[in-house]
Amino acid sequence: MTKAKNMVKTDFQVFAKPIGDLCNMACHYCYYSSKGAVSDSAQRMPDDILETYICQHIQAHPGPVVRFSWHGGEPTLLGIDFFKKAVDFQKKYPPAGVLIQNGIQTNGTLLDETWCRFFKKEGFSVGLSLDGPEHLHNIYRTTKSGKGTHSRVMLGQQLLQKNQIPYDILCVVHHHNVDHPLDVYRFFKKIGAVYIGFLPVVNSLMDSVDPEKYGAFLNSIFDEWKAHDIGRIKVQMFEEVSAKAMGQDHALCIFRRTCGAIPVVEINGDVYPCDHFVRPGFKLGNLNTTPLGKLMNLKTMREFGKSKETYLASQCKSCEVLAFCNGGCPKDRVQNISGSTMKLNHLCRGYKHFFNHCLPFVEQLQKLLRIQQQEDKPVTTGRNSPCPCGSGKKFKRCCMTQ
Repeated sequence: MTKAKNMVKTDFQVFAKPIGDLCNMACHYCYYSSKGAVSDSAQRMPDDILETYICQHIQAHPGPVVRFSWHGGEPTLLGIDFFKKAVDFQKKYPPAGVLIQNGIQTNGTLLDETWCRFFKKEGFSVGLSLDGPEHLHNIYRTTKSGKGTHSRVMLGQQLLQKNQIPYDILCVVHHHNVDHPLDVYRFFKKIGAVYIGFLPVVNSLMDSVDPEKYGAFLNSIFDEWKAHDIGRIKVQMFEEVSAKAMGQDHALCIFRRTCGAIPVVEINGDVYPCDHFVRPGFKLGNLNTTPLGKLMNLKTMREFGKSKETYLASQCKSCEVLAFCNGGCPKDRVQNISGSTMKLNHLCRGYKHFFNHCLPFVEQLQKLLRIQQQEDKPVTTGRNSPCPCGSGKKFKRCCMTQ
């Protein structure tokens, strides 16, 4: 493998799609199926490109933890041997002192004990796509013949739990489950989920989830989480709110000021700045001709990242919750603004409802942070922890409720 020299190393995460868009399901809201396959779905990433990608990823990343994120389509269709090969390549190239981690996003329908033994042995974490209880999940997440997949996904979830594989739930919020926030959230609690992410559908104005309903969906779950589950369950959106309250940067790319830290690698080695911009005109290059480290430092990549802030609507710049969403994901900016060439995020009204709803909680966290900084103590916000305000009560009985 050719080494990339004299390159500035910046932190990034790559979505690798070694099976392209191929999937064993036919989810009605899938944006891959709506735009068509970018690469030949009948193929898989060849071994030479897989090795090249892994070597270049390790060389280009600043460390000390290098994370590989395997996506699709449905990556488990590749079989375990493909990922055993990937792990062998990772062990072939790591510099001293670098920890390599793997995560895989799956619909869970093909998971079995063999997969779980492999995940456990190699330290994989798993993202599991699940849209709530059966009657809500099966509306859109079906097989190609139209049959619901909930029972098969739940078998996969139970295997992950049984084998103590770290996993998180990725729940797509659509036209139907958006009206049942507590049914969805309580179902996830019932099955023992401890990390949950909510991904709203924004494919087109016709298919997109209603933004105000999405805001109400998050508000309802936030209130239940705040009352009962702080310190026990992590909800990605609420983690983002808490991090911002504590003066930390956003972990979720859609809320960062700029883009460009999560490129995608297709099965033929083509690299694009984002999985939502795998389109003509956005291709950065190919790993066979240009190393990943160099592609990450291209002017076109930097300009793509800055364009999120550059093309921010004037309404966003004066918005009271700008620091929380930064205009959201550029691919969701589809709403026309009268008299302007800029576009507003489809989810804008929902974000406003949610972030304003959270403001009292944010202000209380900031107050606790100031108290603990003055006393030179670590911030403790577990619901059963002593409240840092000094009342002598548990956090859940004191400042948490304010």
